[in-house]
Amino acid sequence: MRVVFAGTPDAAVPSLERLIASTKHDVVAVVTRPDAHAGRGRKVNRSPVGLLADQHGIPVLTPRRPSEPEFVSELTDLAPDVCPVVAYGALLPRPVLDIPRFGWINLHFSLLPAWRGAAPVQASIAAGDDITGASTFLLDDGMDTGPVLGVVTETIRPTDTSGDLLHRLSVSGAELLEATLDAIESGEASAIPQPTDGVSHAAKVTVDAARIDWSASSTAVDRHIRAVTPAPGAWTTIGDLRVKIGPVRPSDETLEPGEVLARKDGVHIGTGDGSIVLGDVQPQGKKLMKAADWARGARSIDGTVAQ
Repeated sequence: MRVVFAGTPDAAVPSLERLIASTKHDVVAVVTRPDAHAGRGRKVNRSPVGLLADQHGIPVLTPRRPSEPEFVSELTDLAPDVCPVVAYGALLPRPVLDIPRFGWINLHFSLLPAWRGAAPVQASIAAGDDITGASTFLLDDGMDTGPVLGVVTETIRPTDTSGDLLHRLSVSGAELLEATLDAIESGEASAIPQPTDGVSHAAKVTVDAARIDWSASSTAVDRHIRAVTPAPGAWTTIGDLRVKIGPVRPSDETLEPGEVLARKDGVHIGTGDGSIVLGDVQPQGKKLMKAADWARGARSIDGTVAQ
């Protein structure tokens, strides 16, 4: 089939790689978010999907909005049979959805209808789910509401960060996406409407929402930190210092919520029902480092309260 692939971040790269390597499908173009300026020098950065397409000589379309008439015309001229989409990052209007013969097939990193929305992996870890997965479904006018074409499951490990889990899902999900397109081409695909029960939503995680609530249980704090690692990154203030916090481990110290205790073995902080020991930290404007090393070089933090 003639394929126009839409995607932007690293999580979409394994899917594009599989489709480029496929002998059944021809990737005739890629749609990705516009190049962004980043860093002190405001260097122009191509998206990971755009870079991969460039390496293979595949035309790249970067509309600011998918509703732009020029983009609609370009996509129409490409005459795609199907448009797989993985974390593209923009809503597609109905005229665009109607262009490919077999529609737009979205790879979403949850077991729909659970965790519809922008941050399903983060939400599943924060909620303490034991199992998650990926789903392929036909895009419609709703938010991740279309009929499901295929699923793959994945166990959430006790130490998984969202980065760890998303990496595994991006690989297994790529295999699922290719199998879904194969089934569509052969006429064997079956689209099953999503049930009305079990619907949950996963909003984008903002920097403000990534702040740690030390009054929560130690289990909730651990899940929260892992859910927002590496992005946007869990953070707190210790004294007048703003610090990013990496995954933590249990502590035997008895501390009040937010109370900080610096010891040779690490930095302990109280939660709503116990204490944890910090692993890696990143003070604002500095590199990631071991919490114990940071505590030795920082102004006295012992006895302060994290907030």
